[in-house]
Amino acid sequence: MPKYLVQSSYVGDGVRGLRQDGGSARRAVAERACASVGGRLDVFYFAFGDADVVAIMDMPDNTTAAGVALLVGASGKVDVKTTVLLTPEEVDTAVKLGGDYRPPGE
Repeated sequence: MPKYLVQSSYVGDGVRGLRQDGGSARRAVAERACASVGGRLDVFYFAFGDADVVAIMDMPDNTTAAGVALLVGASGKVDVKTTVLLTPEEVDTAVKLGGDYRPPGE
């Protein structure tokens, strides 16, 4: 199952909700959200810096991952950034792919 790095930040009422519910409750919500679409929450950490939460999720496909990100983002309480993760073996396959490409200016 493809893996996704999800970085999110609470905004406005989302921060108040986090303070009210606590961190464990928010992790449980993320676990349920993943499971409800056939995915799984691998890891979930709170962080300092650009993101309040860093998580790795297994999702069935890109469409499902996008759907969950849109669902969460539509709340207006959480900003979400999702990055598709590749295994080293997937990169091994990718570097063997050819194609017709000309760099700009050449």
